[in-house]
Amino acid sequence: MAEELLRPILPAASVGEIVLRTGGELSTIFEIRFVGAAEPVVIKIYDDQWRWKQEKEIYVYQLLQQHGVGPVPAVLHHGGADNALGRCYTVMTMLRGQPLSAVSHALDRASLWEIYRQIGGCMAAVHQIPQGAYGYLTTRVLDPEPTNTAYMTRQFRKKLREYADHGGDSALATAIEAKVARQAELLGACRHAVLCHNDLHEGNVLVAGEGGGWQVSGFIDVENAIAADPLMDVAKTDYYSVRDDQGKREALCDGYGTLPADWSERVGLYRLYHALELWDWFASIGNTAPLESITDDIRRMTA
Repeated sequence: MAEELLRPILPAASVGEIVLRTGGELSTIFEIRFVGAAEPVVIKIYDDQWRWKQEKEIYVYQLLQQHGVGPVPAVLHHGGADNALGRCYTVMTMLRGQPLSAVSHALDRASLWEIYRQIGGCMAAVHQIPQGAYGYLTTRVLDPEPTNTAYMTRQFRKKLREYADHGGDSALATAIEAKVARQAELLGACRHAVLCHNDLHEGNVLVAGEGGGWQVSGFIDVENAIAADPLMDVAKTDYYSVRDDQGKREALCDGYGTLPADWSERVGLYRLYHALELWDWFASIGNTAPLESITDDIRRMTA
């Protein structure tokens, strides 16, 4: 099966081993190892209903490569569902390294902070790619908004509706609304939208040990990319991976470079958005285990 999917680009390749890398609700990823010296590749397989996600991923990876941002996987080939598998698929280069989440617990503080400096640098490079409006990205900005205030006001309202629909605490929803209203002027501080990865946590950052140290060897999974305030990206990494680790936070910001004077306040407001969005996501798929912890986070952010 793999050889059939690869035939358009590797007609003579002989597959030696197929390794499942991840399998989720939207897609399944396999590493394809070949007999001989050929470098392995990755095949990402999508259910047909998620073909638009495939198109988005191809678009964003190619956009990053056009601007010299990475390392990110190179798209070698992609196909529709007209094959024996009956699924659309994308073939990509396989980046070296492993997810930071797999090794971070074993790293000393200096190594971890150096990696976070590099993550900050990668993030800043992504943010050099301008966008013409604010909104969710596919191969274009969907339902574009001309200002960050309009976009984020819409997003908070949307996520609060979802929160209510899934049985979220009404008093906490009121507290979220009140905080957003109090700090609404922060949203207007961003004048221009940029490309945001919007999921640059430790699971999507690849690292490799080399020369006695650890280096970021690439980043993956651009399916959540948006056109937004660059501090939305900083906030998501902060909420998902930095948490209460001030050393990580300082290293991330140091690697990122110059930040606006109000960056901490804006990141704080965006952290609240990401927590609300995450609560909604887990509730929507019936995973109730993390909800209490996220609720506690939201309470602290709105206190």
